[in-house]
Amino acid sequence: MSDEVWQREEIESPCVKICVLHPEARICLGCYRTGEEIAGWSRLTREERRAIMATLPDRKSLLPGRRGGRAGRLGRT
Repeated sequence: MSDEVWQREEIESPCVKICVLHPEARICLGCYRTGEEIAGWSRLTREERRAIMATLPDRKSLLPGRRGGRAGRLGRT
């Protein structure tokens, strides 16, 4: 039996399995990709994926800050 069956090229992905799109920014709270990027990820070339991944760290600033939670209730926002 050949080991070739178990060899495959995985698609690079920034997914961290926190898959929630921000309702206003339309950016995933986990990986910072747009819904369109997530949906088409497997069809992108390696170069296209890497180009998107290079922009992801800057996208965090596009998300509005948290408004509440426990710190907000305690007046520590």
